[in-house]
Amino acid sequence: MHQEHTAMKVCTDACLFGAWLTQDSNLINAKNILDIGTGTGLLSLMIAQGIFTNNLSFDANIIAVEIEANAAREAKSNFNASPWKAFLNVAQCAIQNFDISNNAINTQQILEPQFNCIISNPPFFEGDLQSANAHKNLALHSTALPWQDLINEVDRLLKKNGHYFVLIPALRAYTMQKIAAEKGIHLVEEVVVFNALKQKPFRVFQKFEKTDNPTHQIKRSNFIIKDAENNYTPAFVNLLKPFYLHL
Repeated sequence: MHQEHTAMKVCTDACLFGAWLTQDSNLINAKNILDIGTGTGLLSLMIAQGIFTNNLSFDANIIAVEIEANAAREAKSNFNASPWKAFLNVAQCAIQNFDISNNAINTQQILEPQFNCIISNPPFFEGDLQSANAHKNLALHSTALPWQDLINEVDRLLKKNGHYFVLIPALRAYTMQKIAAEKGIHLVEEVVVFNALKQKPFRVFQKFEKTDNPTHQIKRSNFIIKDAENNYTPAFVNLLKPFYLHL
């Protein structure tokens, strides 16, 4: 993965989120997938690898939307260096302006206006002190993509009975759940991530479904990255081994 020109660098929680996504049958069997705020293209590439590994073929279409021009170019370069470049596409624009019909996407596939699955590792700092680097602010701060706007776009672009997956800070998990529910996008699964057992949780993975009949049985679990000796847990190793070279 090249990340020299991207403000949001590859990090452990994003890799863990991407690996978790590849375990989801709804996502792996989806035909049309949208990645909002792709950055380096990491999540799209991990999903592409997961689809190919699980299905031994590839007939999905993945579109990655990125507002920042340098990051979009780098994602495209990373896609072109992969075995799945024919199925990975980048649209350089704000998600609020994204539309299949007016975005130049280089693909021979027939694209639908809505998606089976949407994934996002969105900017999540809100009201925090911003840096002098405008590119980092776009990647990390929610001023360009407030969560209400994000959910409005998920609602616009997600098919009925489709699924939305998001990586967010643990302290703001309920906020995302509440905003999504107001649009009829309901939480069905939540994974709370800890760096270590005795530390506070720092990230949450959430899976939502766009449905008129929400389930009241939300699947909840915890995930611990490192054990008491500061080694990766067996669960972490098993999940990330297909993607890390040195596990």
